[in-house]
Amino acid sequence: MSQTRPATPSAIAQTAAPCTHLDTTARFFRALGDPTRLKLLEFILAGERTSAECVEHIGISQPRVSVHLSCLVDCGYVTARRDGRKLRYSVGDPRVIDLIVLARSLAADNAAALDCCARIPDHQS
Repeated sequence: MSQTRPATPSAIAQTAAPCTHLDTTARFFRALGDPTRLKLLEFILAGERTSAECVEHIGISQPRVSVHLSCLVDCGYVTARRDGRKLRYSVGDPRVIDLIVLARSLAADNAAALDCCARIPDHQS
């Protein structure tokens, strides 16, 4: 039985796509670079949520939450379904869960370095 092995940096470099794919990948990560969107996404990971539940959890105005939720939907992290007058948000691709778990682990392992990195400014929503 063969096991899938993580791609090595050289394997990634050999299969690197043209610049447009790098730009798309950078946009993929920028969508997660906003603390409010990341907090919303983590909240939605636990199960389907309405925008009202998201507003209560995040503690910012409904219009600002809606902008962030729209970004998460537009970028493909979250899906929205209409339920009467409400929209319900959920994670549409289980790989998003894996991505967040891996990101948490990497961030925890590199917390000291990340805290000291002056090249990445603190972000406020």
